[in-house]
Amino acid sequence: MRRANILVGLALVAGLCGSIALARPMELNWDMLAPAPEPYDNPFADLSVDQMRDLRTVLKAQAAAGDNPASTLPEEAAAARARLDEQGLDVEWLFQQREIIMEKRLAASVSTVPEHVGQNVRIPGYLLPLEIQDGKATEFLLVPTVGACIHTPPPPPNQMVYVTYPQGVAVSGLYTPVWINGTLEADLRTEQVTYSDGKSNVEVSYVMQADLVEAY
Repeated sequence: MRRANILVGLALVAGLCGSIALARPMELNWDMLAPAPEPYDNPFADLSVDQMRDLRTVLKAQAAAGDNPASTLPEEAAAARARLDEQGLDVEWLFQQREIIMEKRLAASVSTVPEHVGQNVRIPGYLLPLEIQDGKATEFLLVPTVGACIHTPPPPPNQMVYVTYPQGVAVSGLYTPVWINGTLEADLRTEQVTYSDGKSNVEVSYVMQADLVEAY
C-alpha cells in the first residue's frame, strides 16, 4: 500500500511538472518572427554603380512626367537613357522587374510565421506607447530597437507587435527594455503613432493581449 501511495505521489508530481512545462511560454527573438525569405531573381545585382545611377535618373524623370505621353525626358535623363540603351539594357523591363521585387519585399515584410501564431510566447523589446491611462501604457507597440518608429523608416510590420495590457505598465521612457508574455496572434493592422512634431501610420503584423510585462 505504501509503495502504491509513493507511485501515485510520483505520478502526481510528474503530471504537475509536465503542466508547468506546458504553461511555460516559448521565448522568441525578433528574427524568429520573420519567415525565411524566398529567393528571387534580382537583375540589378550585376549592374554597376553608374548603371544604377542612370536608372534612378531615368526613373525619377519618368515619374515626374506621370501619364503624359507627350512629355520628353530632360537632357540629363535622356543622356542617361541613351547610355543604358547603348549598353544593351532593357530599361522598361528593368523597371517592371523593380515593381515585382518591391511587391515581393512588401509581401515578405508583412508575412507572419504560422508556427508561432496562437502560441504562448515571451518576447523582449522596447515600448512605444499608443494609449496612456493614469501614467501607464495600456496599448503600445513592442519594437526590437530603441527609438524604432521614432525614426524613419519604421521596422517591417512583422518586426512589431501591437500589445494591449489593460492593467497598464508604467512608462519610464523609450529606452528601458521589457519582456512581454502572452498569446501571439497574426492580424495585419495600421496604428497611428504620435510624435512630438506630428503623427504617422505604421503597419503591424502581430498582436497580443499581454498576460505579463516585466523588466528585461
